[in-house]
Amino acid sequence: MNETRDLVEFLAGLRSLPPEVVDRTRYLLLDYLGVAIRGSREESSAPVHKMIQRLNARKLPGYAALRYGTAAHAIEMDDTHNAGSIHLGVVMFSTALALTDWLEAVPLERFTSAVAAGYEAAARIAMAVQPKLHYSLGFHPTSTCGVFGAAVTASKLLDLTAEQMLSAAGIAGSMAAGSLEFLAEGAWSKRLHPGLAAQNGIQAALLAAEGFRGPSKILEGRDGFLHGYSQEPLPEKITLDLGQSFEIMRTSVKPHACCRYMQGPIDAILALVREHGFQPHQVCSMEVAVLEAGWPLVVEPRAQKYNPQSVVEAQFSMPFGAAAALLYGAAGIDQFTQENVHSGEVRRMMPRVVVNRDSRLEEKFPTEWPARARIDLTDGRRLEKFVEHPKGDPGNPLSWDELIAKFKTLVAPVLSSARSDEIIASVREGNSWGGILRQL
Repeated sequence: MNETRDLVEFLAGLRSLPPEVVDRTRYLLLDYLGVAIRGSREESSAPVHKMIQRLNARKLPGYAALRYGTAAHAIEMDDTHNAGSIHLGVVMFSTALALTDWLEAVPLERFTSAVAAGYEAAARIAMAVQPKLHYSLGFHPTSTCGVFGAAVTASKLLDLTAEQMLSAAGIAGSMAAGSLEFLAEGAWSKRLHPGLAAQNGIQAALLAAEGFRGPSKILEGRDGFLHGYSQEPLPEKITLDLGQSFEIMRTSVKPHACCRYMQGPIDAILALVREHGFQPHQVCSMEVAVLEAGWPLVVEPRAQKYNPQSVVEAQFSMPFGAAAALLYGAAGIDQFTQENVHSGEVRRMMPRVVVNRDSRLEEKFPTEWPARARIDLTDGRRLEKFVEHPKGDPGNPLSWDELIAKFKTLVAPVLSSARSDEIIASVREGNSWGGILRQL
């Protein structure tokens, strides 16, 4: 079997897309732009911008993609492919917009097919390494698997042949990196991961365009990616039902500004607050069930998760997310702040949060990400909520209107209302998307 070649040849030949895929691409583009524009104002984005200015490299597509991807991942609200547990848009749109600005004239059909192809490649590779097992080795799939998607997206925008794209994927395999060690101290390196994947994917495609050759079996080969990055890879995931549907249609968006594994439990807590109208001081304890794959990300080590010191640590702390949602009735960017990290109110609520496993939640994971929360009140009531599909999932999506509301809320501190409306109209109507982020 040659899974790499089969995948690449299909994606290289991908041109016209079904209308629902085109609409979904536009939908996810607007979501990406919202998080990228707001994320560009985060503290972690400034050093990247300054470094690029120092190098006088602002107009080079790889560096533009690095800047876009890092900004778009800074607030933890970018999209997530469920079965691959991977953030796709932050890599693929960063790649596509940076190259579009550099090439200047890219037909919208090519832009859309390039992005959808990148989503397809990275999602399938992430599923093939099995997210839980990939995480257990200390890897972040957005970076390790994302670089292959970026190479595919870049190759299509550069109009490379299938053989050139195959080399680009092979080259990208030597750029597949992304460590989870940031979790140990709330470092910023995770925010850099999609930017690096986008930058490296562009570089791989540009090298392939000039005739540089990469290995043709980078995924399934003896020393290939699947064997090096997973203890039990599933190579059949690379080509299973290829072309019958598109993984971009199975991608979720985030309503909350934190790790994807915290979204469902937060939904359950917020639903209980809305449905029963109790006050925070009435809560004796909160029990939330977290998916096994998310355990090392948002639950352990316990001492750190119950005592976050930075926004990054809070974004990956289930106790903090649960406490903030209960206290403030929301878990957005305005709740995940340094001020709230050190809030006495939050600190007093976190010890009441009990995090458990629940084998029932694992039955359909990773295709579905269910959640459960239970709250015990001082008046003796025990309230429980099961969430089959967290808000933003394909099974429980944000409508276009809800997505537009998310976009407007995020960009309000950065853009005028008129400029915000222009971007929304441009995305929905399918106008040229070049230069949207160039000004940031």
